[in-house]
Amino acid sequence: MNLLAKIFTWWDGATIGTHWWSKRVGGEHVGTDALGNKYYRAKGGDGPNTGSYTQKERRWVIYNGPNDASRVPSEWHGWLHGAFDDVPESHLPPPKIWETDYTPNATGTAEAYRPAGALERGGKRARADGDYEAWSPEG
Repeated sequence: MNLLAKIFTWWDGATIGTHWWSKRVGGEHVGTDALGNKYYRAKGGDGPNTGSYTQKERRWVIYNGPNDASRVPSEWHGWLHGAFDDVPESHLPPPKIWETDYTPNATGTAEAYRPAGALERGGKRARADGDYEAWSPEG
């Protein structure tokens, strides 16, 4: 993606402003997940505080590829939302034998599920058999 597109788009990675903030100004890189997404944090309280209000620590992710929230693993999702303070690697149990690898959300793509009768599959479905009776207001 060229520089001009990177300045104004947010749906593929992050804008130039987010990259700049993450790398130069206030972001501390805390980890990277198996998909290559990078996680950052910045301590709150640097700005003006009024009364007993204290700004929380800010946490964010820069996606490795398109911005799709389903690409954030559950352990990092918990960290992003403040469920725990330490990075997830210190909380991870060993993987279970039944766990599968991540598969992206296929909605809107050629790989999306299309049931029998869907227009994309020809729009033909099995005829209703004798157990269906249409409703009519007179009956």
